[in-house]
Amino acid sequence: MPLLLPVFSGFCLSAALIMAIGAQNLFVLQQGLKGEYVTLVVLFCSLADALLITLGVSGLGTFLGAVPPLERVLAFGGSAFLAWYGLAALRRMRTPRRMIAGETPPIPRARVLAMLAAFTFLNPHVYLDTVLLMGAAGAAEPSGQRPLFIVGAASASVVWFASLGYGSRLLRPIFARPFAWRILDAIVGCVMLTLAAVLILRTLCPELRLG
Repeated sequence: MPLLLPVFSGFCLSAALIMAIGAQNLFVLQQGLKGEYVTLVVLFCSLADALLITLGVSGLGTFLGAVPPLERVLAFGGSAFLAWYGLAALRRMRTPRRMIAGETPPIPRARVLAMLAAFTFLNPHVYLDTVLLMGAAGAAEPSGQRPLFIVGAASASVVWFASLGYGSRLLRPIFARPFAWRILDAIVGCVMLTLAAVLILRTLCPELRLG
């Protein structure tokens, strides 16, 4: 039973951090609704989280905390990408064409991977959650139990992304209507633009940071 404690701790902390509405989660939801490359998307997001958590527990968080300019580069690059994607979503919302799940041509696999990489690695919040916060919590465990903490945290990512990607098919009857897709695109656009603005503001005005 004591060996299960670090697994449970890692799982709960990871689940609490990962369930917030964000760019990556919305993209996974969209791909699940369209039924495009769902397994690929789930695997990429889960493995990326596992990698970042492992690096954080191994000490990468300490290194990133000592290199403030790196956060600025990530923030500006990430905000530019989020703004572009948000504007694209708002443009899709306004188009009169039908946006029925399964009837639109799929995004090329290479483009899906590139967008996933951008959502994952150009978002400073990902590093804050997985590398710094998860890394600090995992590093606080006894050295022999850190791998168990990583397993628990990575398991939460797998469960969440699989549920989001494959479970979204339950919403397909609702998204059989173009109006529903327009609402989703409006939400995606607003969330992406808000995240982009928050990244820029917090980078240019550090006093706005909480905590």
